[in-house]
Parts: sequence; C-alpha cells; structure tokens
Amino acid sequence: MTFSLFSSRTTIADRCKDDSSTKLRLRYAPYYHAMESQQGTTVRLQGRDMIMLASNDYLGLSFHPKVIEASRAATLKWGSSPTGARVSNGSRAYHVELEEKLAAFLGKEACHVHAAGYLSCLSGVAAFAQKGDVILADKNIHSCLWDGIRLSAADVERFSHNSADDLRAVAASLPANIAKMMVLEGVYSMEGHIAHLPALLSIANEYDCFNVLDDAHGFGVLGRQGRGTCDHFGVTDKVDIICGSMSKSLASTGGFVAGDRAYIEYLRTHGKHTIFSASLSPSQTAAASAALDVLQTEPEHLERLWKNQKRYLALLTSLGLDTWGSETPAVPIVIGDKQRAYAFWQALLEKGVFTVMSIAPAVPPGKDLIRTAISAGHTDEQIDRIGEAMAYALKKS
Repeated sequence: MTFSLFSSRTTIADRCKDDSSTKLRLRYAPYYHAMESQQGTTVRLQGRDMIMLASNDYLGLSFHPKVIEASRAATLKWGSSPTGARVSNGSRAYHVELEEKLAAFLGKEACHVHAAGYLSCLSGVAAFAQKGDVILADKNIHSCLWDGIRLSAADVERFSHNSADDLRAVAASLPANIAKMMVLEGVYSMEGHIAHLPALLSIANEYDCFNVLDDAHGFGVLGRQGRGTCDHFGVTDKVDIICGSMSKSLASTGGFVAGDRAYIEYLRTHGKHTIFSASLSPSQTAAASAALDVLQTEPEHLERLWKNQKRYLALLTSLGLDTWGSETPAVPIVIGDKQRAYAFWQALLEKGVFTVMSIAPAVPPGKDLIRTAISAGHTDEQIDRIGEAMAYALKKS
C-alpha cells in the first residue's frame, strides 16, 4: 500500500470545505459572534446594544465589584499564570484554598479544580471508569461526559432521559459482578430539566453503581445558598462524584471535581487529563473564590434569579411557546424546525435580544430550539423588552 501525504491532506481539506455546518456558518453566521463590549446583561454587537439572553452567568456575578477586585488583586500578587501542571510546578496556595472552600460548601471531603469545566467533567468520568466496566448514561448528558466515557474505554448503556424505569431495566440486564457507573447531570442545560435524583440514586444503589453527577447548571441555582442539585434533594451523601463548571454561577472559568478524599487523590494520581493539564490562573481562581463568598453572604442574587425565572417562564407560556418543561433558569424555546429556528433567532436579533440557536444533532431531531437563559442581572425593563421581541419573533417565524 502506498501512502500519499498530498492525497491525505486533500481528503481532510475537502472534508472541511464540504461540511454542512461550515457552509451554514459562512452563509448565515449564526454562531461565533464576537461581542465588542459588555456591561452586565447588555452587550454590544455590530455597533448595537443588545440584551444578552444566552449567558450562563445565572447570578450576575461576573461584574460584581468583589469578584472583579479579587481577580485584579490575585493577578498583581501572583502574576498572570502559574505556567504549569499541578503535579509539577503549577500548584499554588490559592488552588488549595479554593478547593477546600468548594469541598466544604458542597459537603464533600475534598475537591480538585481544573482550568476548564469540560476538563473537570470529562475527568470525573474517565479517571474512575476503565475497560471492562459498564457506564449507565442518561441519553441527554453533555458532550464532556460522553468524551469522558469514550476515553475511559468502558462499555456504555444508555437509558431514556430522566427515566428511573428505564435505568432499572438496563441495570437489571447487566451481570451482577461487573463494575458499574451511573452518569447524570443535575440540571440539563439544553432542556432545563432537573434530574430525578432520589429515584435514580435509589436504583443506582440497588445495583451497586458508582455515580457521577455533572452539576454545572445546578450549582449556584438550586439548594441552600446554591449548593446544587444534591443539596436540593438532600442526597449529597449518596452521590460519589460531583463535578461542574465555574463559568456559570461562579462568574469565572475552570471546573471542579468533588468527592471523598480517596477519590480525589485517585483522580490526581491516575487521571492523565488532570496530571498533564495546566492549572487554573490566579485571576480566575480568585474570581471563583470571591463569587463563592458572595453566594453565602448575599442571598438577594439567588432570590432575584428565581423571581426573574418565574416571570420569564410565565411570559413565554402566555405566548404559547414550547419551553420543553424547563424548571430552571436555562429555558429552551422549542421551534422544531431548523429553518424556523433560524428565522426566530434572527427576529430576536433584529429586536436587540441575543440568543443561541441549537439544531440537530446538538438536540434530538424535531427539537430544534432557541436556547435562552435568564439571570439575576436582568432588569424588569429588559424582561419587558424580551417579551416584545418574543412576540415579534413568533410572528416573523
């Protein structure tokens, strides 16, 4: 067999040029918009001020003075980057401080922080499962968890979204002596659904499943002071690993994995995605730490979030829009057709409301949608304007 570098390169290049998503972007440009400036929930795009209705800054803390000042002070003290992995030269006292605070807040013994939430959730699966194990995964889990499953080399069995009955049927079909892991999200970011944790954990315990919960969109939103989905249901002690992102309610970047101390030490010594990744920067670590303090000392942000969520959901319901049964500030508007979804998204943009369009295969066929997220930072006036824009988009699409 002969190998031609030129033909191989041409094949890959042609694949990129022929890709339908690339063509869609070049023609319609619905993604990768670069904001020119931002102040709270107002962004500037193409010279126009718009309401940001797609950010995961649920508590509106990314512009909180205490968070900004903590980030600034950390940069002045520690520089811009630790320039290394935690296992070697990149571990700092501020990492340990944040990890201890997060572990205590979540009700776990220990925690490890990564430079990306995607990396934390991927590692939270890949470090603990291995070839020969079986992972029971909710069909709607995030891409980061699917990548963790793939990298673990474990076998995978999918069960219907949020279905305890289907989980039981799948678990019952497996050999009793095989190592099993259940993988869930606390709040499903595209649907806005809260996991049926008590029922699912009961079955996982019955069938001796180690369990991993990605709570990126539940942290800061549910539970006492925003402790998350586990606290919301009072089942923290029944969840083995809680992982998530700090780019949502903690107004930073990076992610975390929390659990028993033995689990976290195992992650640090066996998870190559943890061992070989650079550590979180001083500024972002400090921002997350300050935001965590605000969560516990300023309850008005969480109260405002849920006040806005109820008003926003009622507004969408009054217009007859399908919100896929969302129970949280992550609120999809299901259109069901990608052409209509694009027209709806474009109409909102015309009225100065920025959202995100999600189409299959990012969502199931027939669930093409506009992904929105309400926050504590939205004002009553902005919600009124959002309502007017939604009515306009409904007519235009």
